[in-house]
Amino acid sequence: MEDLYQIKIYQPSQKSLWDGFVKNAKNATFLFQRDFMDYHSHRFKDHSLLVFKKEKLVAVLPANLVGDEVHSHQGLSYGGLVLGKKITFEETFQIFKQLLVYLNEKGIIKLNLKLLPKIYHQLPSDEIDYLLFLVKASLTRRDLTSCIYTETPLKIASSNRLRGIKKGEKNQLEIREEPNFKLFWEEVLEPNLAQVHDQKPVHSLEEIELLQSRFPKNIKQFNVYKDGEIVAGTTIFETATVAHCQYISANPKGRKTGGLDFLFNYLLQKFSHKKCFDFGISNEVQGTKLNKGLLHWKESFGGRSIAHDFYEIKTENHQLLNNVFL
Repeated sequence: MEDLYQIKIYQPSQKSLWDGFVKNAKNATFLFQRDFMDYHSHRFKDHSLLVFKKEKLVAVLPANLVGDEVHSHQGLSYGGLVLGKKITFEETFQIFKQLLVYLNEKGIIKLNLKLLPKIYHQLPSDEIDYLLFLVKASLTRRDLTSCIYTETPLKIASSNRLRGIKKGEKNQLEIREEPNFKLFWEEVLEPNLAQVHDQKPVHSLEEIELLQSRFPKNIKQFNVYKDGEIVAGTTIFETATVAHCQYISANPKGRKTGGLDFLFNYLLQKFSHKKCFDFGISNEVQGTKLNKGLLHWKESFGGRSIAHDFYEIKTENHQLLNNVFL
Protein backbone atom coordinates (compact mmCIF):
# COMPACT_ATOMS: atom_id res chain seq x y z
CA MET A 1 0.00 0.00 0.00
CA GLU A 2 2.88 2.36 0.73
CA ASP A 3 3.89 2.24 -2.94
CA LEU A 4 0.56 3.77 -3.91
CA TYR A 5 1.23 6.96 -1.97
CA GLN A 6 3.88 9.62 -2.26
CA ILE A 7 4.27 12.52 0.17
CA LYS A 8 6.10 15.65 -0.90
CA ILE A 9 6.96 18.95 0.78
CA TYR A 10 5.17 21.85 -0.85
CA GLN A 11 7.14 23.93 -3.35
CA PRO A 12 6.10 27.39 -4.61
CA SER A 13 5.92 25.98 -8.15
CA GLN A 14 2.95 23.87 -6.96
CA LYS A 15 0.84 26.89 -5.94
CA SER A 16 -1.85 26.42 -8.60
CA LEU A 17 -2.06 22.68 -7.89
CA TRP A 18 -2.40 23.33 -4.14
CA ASP A 19 -4.99 26.12 -4.53
CA GLY A 20 -7.04 24.14 -7.02
CA PHE A 21 -7.27 21.22 -4.59
CA VAL A 22 -8.17 23.44 -1.62
CA LYS A 23 -10.94 25.21 -3.53
CA ASN A 24 -12.64 21.87 -4.22
CA ALA A 25 -12.01 20.21 -0.85
CA LYS A 26 -14.78 19.22 1.56
CA ASN A 27 -13.06 20.61 4.67
CA ALA A 28 -11.18 23.75 3.69
CA THR A 29 -11.60 27.53 3.58
CA PHE A 30 -9.80 30.36 1.81
CA LEU A 31 -7.34 30.51 4.74
CA PHE A 32 -5.68 27.40 3.27
CA GLN A 33 -4.97 29.02 -0.08
CA ARG A 34 -1.35 29.98 -0.56
CA ASP A 35 -2.07 33.71 -0.97
CA PHE A 36 -3.37 33.68 2.59
CA MET A 37 -0.86 31.25 4.10
CA ASP A 38 2.18 32.91 2.61
CA TYR A 39 1.52 36.51 3.68
CA HIS A 40 3.47 35.80 6.88
CA SER A 41 5.86 33.19 5.49
CA HIS A 42 8.80 35.01 7.06
CA ARG A 43 7.50 34.09 10.52
CA PHE A 44 7.24 30.34 9.97
CA LYS A 45 9.27 27.54 8.45
CA ASP A 46 6.71 26.16 6.06
CA HIS A 47 6.46 22.39 5.97
CA SER A 48 3.20 21.92 4.12
CA LEU A 49 2.73 18.47 2.63
CA LEU A 50 1.04 17.11 -0.48
CA VAL A 51 -0.14 13.50 -0.62
CA PHE A 52 -0.31 11.83 -4.02
CA LYS A 53 -1.96 8.52 -4.88
CA LYS A 54 0.04 7.38 -7.87
CA GLU A 55 0.23 10.82 -9.51
CA LYS A 56 -3.08 12.26 -8.33
CA LEU A 57 -3.19 14.76 -5.47
CA VAL A 58 -5.55 13.35 -2.80
CA ALA A 59 -4.79 15.40 0.34
CA VAL A 60 -2.79 18.36 1.61
CA LEU A 61 -1.61 19.38 5.07
CA PRO A 62 -0.99 23.11 5.68
CA ALA A 63 1.89 22.95 8.16
CA ASN A 64 5.07 24.45 9.57
CA LEU A 65 8.11 22.94 11.26
CA VAL A 66 9.41 23.71 14.77
CA GLY A 67 12.39 21.57 15.77
CA ASP A 68 11.37 17.94 15.46
CA GLU A 69 7.63 18.68 15.47
CA VAL A 70 5.24 19.51 12.63
CA HIS A 71 2.26 21.76 13.36
CA SER A 72 -0.87 22.18 11.28
CA HIS A 73 0.00 25.73 10.42
CA GLN A 74 0.46 27.94 13.50
CA GLY A 75 -0.20 31.05 11.46
CA LEU A 76 -3.79 29.95 10.79
CA SER A 77 -6.85 29.91 13.03
CA TYR A 78 -7.41 26.25 12.23
CA GLY A 79 -5.97 23.47 10.09
CA GLY A 80 -5.84 19.71 9.73
CA LEU A 81 -5.70 17.28 6.84
CA VAL A 82 -7.56 18.67 3.82
CA LEU A 83 -9.51 16.08 1.82
CA GLY A 84 -11.36 15.87 -1.47
CA LYS A 85 -15.15 15.57 -1.60
CA LYS A 86 -15.25 12.02 -2.99
CA ILE A 87 -12.73 10.45 -0.64
CA THR A 88 -13.76 7.34 1.33
CA PHE A 89 -12.85 6.48 4.90
CA GLU A 90 -10.51 3.67 3.87
CA GLU A 91 -8.54 5.99 1.60
CA THR A 92 -8.38 8.64 4.34
CA PHE A 93 -7.13 5.93 6.70
CA GLN A 94 -4.32 4.99 4.31
CA ILE A 95 -3.36 8.63 3.74
CA PHE A 96 -3.22 9.36 7.46
CA LYS A 97 -1.20 6.23 8.19
CA GLN A 98 1.32 6.94 5.45
CA LEU A 99 1.58 10.53 6.61
CA LEU A 100 2.59 9.39 10.11
CA VAL A 101 5.01 6.82 8.69
CA TYR A 102 6.59 9.46 6.46
CA LEU A 103 7.01 11.95 9.31
CA ASN A 104 8.39 9.30 11.65
CA GLU A 105 10.96 8.21 9.08
CA LYS A 106 11.99 11.86 8.62
CA GLY A 107 12.72 12.20 12.33
CA ILE A 108 9.55 14.10 13.21
CA ILE A 109 8.47 13.00 16.69
CA LYS A 110 5.11 14.73 16.96
CA LEU A 111 2.38 15.99 14.67
CA ASN A 112 0.23 18.75 16.18
CA LEU A 113 -3.19 19.20 14.61
CA LYS A 114 -5.39 22.24 15.15
CA LEU A 115 -8.64 20.89 13.72
CA LEU A 116 -11.01 22.75 11.45
CA PRO A 117 -14.24 23.36 13.43
CA LYS A 118 -17.04 21.27 11.99
CA ILE A 119 -19.17 24.30 11.11
CA TYR A 120 -16.76 24.87 8.21
CA HIS A 121 -17.22 21.37 6.74
CA GLN A 122 -19.07 21.32 3.44
CA LEU A 123 -19.62 17.55 3.74
CA PRO A 124 -19.32 15.12 6.69
CA SER A 125 -15.62 15.00 7.49
CA ASP A 126 -15.01 13.30 10.84
CA GLU A 127 -12.63 10.64 9.58
CA ILE A 128 -9.69 12.31 11.32
CA ASP A 129 -11.56 12.44 14.64
CA TYR A 130 -11.85 8.66 14.59
CA LEU A 131 -8.25 8.16 13.49
CA LEU A 132 -7.02 10.40 16.30
CA PHE A 133 -8.78 8.05 18.71
CA LEU A 134 -7.05 5.02 17.15
CA VAL A 135 -3.55 6.52 17.43
CA LYS A 136 -4.16 7.65 21.02
CA ALA A 137 -3.75 11.35 20.21
CA SER A 138 -3.65 13.70 23.20
CA LEU A 139 -6.05 16.62 23.49
CA THR A 140 -3.75 19.55 24.30
CA ARG A 141 -6.19 22.46 24.07
CA ARG A 142 -9.87 23.13 23.59
CA ASP A 143 -11.31 26.54 22.76
CA LEU A 144 -14.95 27.55 22.86
CA THR A 145 -16.47 29.45 19.97
CA SER A 146 -19.99 30.86 20.02
CA CYS A 147 -22.11 30.46 16.91
CA ILE A 148 -25.66 30.58 15.66
CA TYR A 149 -27.19 28.01 13.30
CA THR A 150 -29.06 30.43 11.06
CA GLU A 151 -31.82 27.93 10.18
CA THR A 152 -32.74 27.58 13.85
CA PRO A 153 -31.77 30.89 15.49
CA LEU A 154 -32.75 31.71 19.04
CA LYS A 155 -34.82 34.83 19.43
CA ILE A 156 -32.90 37.69 21.02
CA ALA A 157 -34.45 37.65 24.49
CA SER A 158 -31.86 39.68 26.40
CA SER A 159 -33.33 42.98 27.56
CA ASN A 160 -29.82 44.49 27.42
CA ARG A 161 -29.43 43.58 23.74
CA LEU A 162 -32.87 44.82 22.83
CA ARG A 163 -32.20 48.09 24.64
CA GLY A 164 -28.85 48.39 22.86
CA ILE A 165 -30.49 47.88 19.46
CA LYS A 166 -33.13 50.51 20.23
CA LYS A 167 -30.42 52.84 21.52
CA GLY A 168 -28.60 52.49 18.20
CA GLU A 169 -31.80 53.32 16.34
CA LYS A 170 -32.47 56.32 18.59
CA ASN A 171 -28.93 57.61 18.03
CA GLN A 172 -29.44 57.23 14.27
CA LEU A 173 -26.34 55.10 13.87
CA GLU A 174 -25.25 54.29 10.34
CA ILE A 175 -23.71 50.98 9.18
CA ARG A 176 -21.41 50.92 6.18
CA GLU A 177 -19.67 48.03 4.46
CA GLU A 178 -16.46 49.43 3.04
CA PRO A 179 -13.07 48.29 1.73
CA ASN A 180 -11.14 50.78 3.88
CA PHE A 181 -9.79 49.18 7.08
CA LYS A 182 -7.70 52.15 8.18
CA LEU A 183 -10.38 53.99 10.17
CA PHE A 184 -11.46 50.93 12.15
CA TRP A 185 -7.88 49.81 12.84
CA GLU A 186 -6.49 53.18 13.89
CA GLU A 187 -9.53 54.83 15.49
CA VAL A 188 -11.22 51.86 17.20
CA LEU A 189 -9.52 48.45 17.18
CA GLU A 190 -5.89 49.25 18.02
CA PRO A 191 -6.66 51.86 20.73
CA ASN A 192 -9.28 49.59 22.34
CA LEU A 193 -7.03 46.52 22.39
CA ALA A 194 -4.13 48.53 23.77
CA GLN A 195 -6.19 50.16 26.51
CA VAL A 196 -8.30 47.19 27.62
CA HIS A 197 -6.06 44.18 26.94
CA ASP A 198 -2.59 45.66 26.35
CA GLN A 199 -2.53 43.80 23.04
CA LYS A 200 -2.31 44.39 19.31
CA PRO A 201 -4.44 42.85 16.55
CA VAL A 202 -3.08 39.59 15.12
CA HIS A 203 -3.02 41.31 11.73
CA SER A 204 -1.42 44.70 11.24
CA LEU A 205 -3.29 47.25 9.12
CA GLU A 206 -0.94 46.57 6.22
CA GLU A 207 -1.48 42.79 6.53
CA ILE A 208 -5.28 42.94 6.61
CA GLU A 209 -5.27 45.34 3.66
CA LEU A 210 -3.04 42.93 1.72
CA LEU A 211 -5.24 39.95 2.55
CA GLN A 212 -8.42 41.80 1.64
CA SER A 213 -6.91 42.78 -1.71
CA ARG A 214 -6.27 39.08 -2.34
CA PHE A 215 -9.64 37.88 -1.02
CA PRO A 216 -12.13 40.73 -1.55
CA LYS A 217 -15.12 38.36 -1.59
CA ASN A 218 -14.14 36.76 1.73
CA ILE A 219 -12.80 39.57 3.95
CA LYS A 220 -15.25 42.36 4.66
CA GLN A 221 -15.32 45.38 6.95
CA PHE A 222 -18.47 46.77 8.56
CA ASN A 223 -18.23 50.09 10.40
CA VAL A 224 -20.75 51.94 12.56
CA TYR A 225 -20.92 55.75 12.44
CA LYS A 226 -22.49 58.37 14.70
CA ASP A 227 -22.85 61.73 12.98
CA GLY A 228 -20.17 60.72 10.48
CA GLU A 229 -17.69 59.58 13.16
CA ILE A 230 -16.69 55.93 13.41
CA VAL A 231 -17.69 54.39 16.77
CA ALA A 232 -17.61 50.61 16.24
CA GLY A 233 -16.99 47.87 13.71
CA THR A 234 -16.25 44.26 12.91
CA THR A 235 -14.13 42.40 10.36
CA ILE A 236 -15.87 39.40 8.79
CA PHE A 237 -14.12 36.39 7.27
CA GLU A 238 -16.75 34.80 5.02
CA THR A 239 -16.48 31.18 3.85
CA ALA A 240 -18.85 28.87 1.99
CA THR A 241 -20.71 27.96 5.18
CA VAL A 242 -19.78 30.54 7.82
CA ALA A 243 -19.66 34.27 8.49
CA HIS A 244 -16.92 34.55 11.14
CA CYS A 245 -16.15 37.64 13.20
CA GLN A 246 -12.38 38.04 13.14
CA TYR A 247 -12.38 41.35 15.04
CA ILE A 248 -15.10 43.08 17.08
CA SER A 249 -14.52 46.46 18.72
CA ALA A 250 -16.18 49.71 19.83
CA ASN A 251 -14.84 52.94 21.28
CA PRO A 252 -16.47 54.63 24.35
CA LYS A 253 -18.97 56.50 22.17
CA GLY A 254 -19.82 53.27 20.38
CA ARG A 255 -20.49 51.51 23.67
CA LYS A 256 -22.59 54.42 24.93
CA THR A 257 -24.75 54.56 21.80
CA GLY A 258 -25.34 50.78 21.39
CA GLY A 259 -23.01 50.50 18.40
CA LEU A 260 -22.22 46.78 18.57
CA ASP A 261 -25.74 45.67 19.46
CA PHE A 262 -27.06 47.69 16.54
CA LEU A 263 -24.40 46.32 14.19
CA PHE A 264 -24.82 42.65 15.06
CA ASN A 265 -28.59 42.77 14.85
CA TYR A 266 -28.01 43.95 11.27
CA LEU A 267 -25.32 41.36 10.48
CA LEU A 268 -27.38 38.42 11.73
CA GLN A 269 -29.98 39.33 9.11
CA LYS A 270 -27.45 40.06 6.38
CA PHE A 271 -25.71 36.68 6.74
CA SER A 272 -28.81 34.59 7.44
CA HIS A 273 -28.12 32.64 4.21
CA LYS A 274 -24.97 31.12 5.75
CA LYS A 275 -25.15 27.87 7.71
CA CYS A 276 -23.56 29.53 10.74
CA PHE A 277 -22.78 32.94 12.13
CA ASP A 278 -19.64 32.56 14.23
CA PHE A 279 -18.85 35.17 16.90
CA GLY A 280 -15.42 33.59 17.54
CA ILE A 281 -13.77 32.34 20.72
CA SER A 282 -13.95 33.90 24.19
CA ASN A 283 -10.88 32.08 25.47
CA GLU A 284 -7.65 33.38 26.96
CA VAL A 285 -4.56 31.71 28.50
CA GLN A 286 -4.31 28.89 25.94
CA GLY A 287 -7.97 27.97 26.26
CA THR A 288 -7.94 27.53 30.05
CA LYS A 289 -9.80 30.76 30.87
CA LEU A 290 -12.98 32.37 29.54
CA ASN A 291 -13.80 36.06 29.22
CA LYS A 292 -17.17 35.85 31.00
CA GLY A 293 -18.46 39.23 29.84
CA LEU A 294 -17.57 38.58 26.20
CA LEU A 295 -19.12 35.10 26.29
CA HIS A 296 -22.31 36.44 27.85
CA TRP A 297 -22.59 39.14 25.17
CA LYS A 298 -22.33 36.56 22.38
CA GLU A 299 -24.79 34.21 24.06
CA SER A 300 -27.28 37.02 24.57
CA PHE A 301 -27.59 37.20 20.76
CA GLY A 302 -28.35 33.46 20.69
CA GLY A 303 -24.79 32.20 20.23
CA ARG A 304 -24.14 28.72 21.60
CA SER A 305 -20.90 26.83 22.17
CA ILE A 306 -18.88 24.71 19.77
CA ALA A 307 -15.53 23.18 20.74
CA HIS A 308 -12.35 23.82 18.76
CA ASP A 309 -9.83 21.06 19.48
CA PHE A 310 -6.04 20.82 19.33
CA TYR A 311 -4.30 17.42 19.30
CA GLU A 312 -0.79 16.04 19.67
CA ILE A 313 0.11 12.77 17.91
CA LYS A 314 3.24 10.69 18.37
CA THR A 315 4.26 9.72 14.86
CA GLU A 316 5.52 6.34 16.07
CA ASN A 317 1.90 5.49 16.83
CA HIS A 318 1.32 4.75 13.15
CA GLN A 319 1.86 1.16 14.29
CA LEU A 320 -1.50 1.28 16.05
CA LEU A 321 -3.14 1.41 12.62
CA ASN A 322 -1.72 -1.91 11.44
CA ASN A 323 -4.73 -4.11 12.24
CA VAL A 324 -7.81 -1.94 12.18
CA PHE A 325 -9.97 -3.54 9.50
CA LEU A 326 -11.57 -6.94 10.13
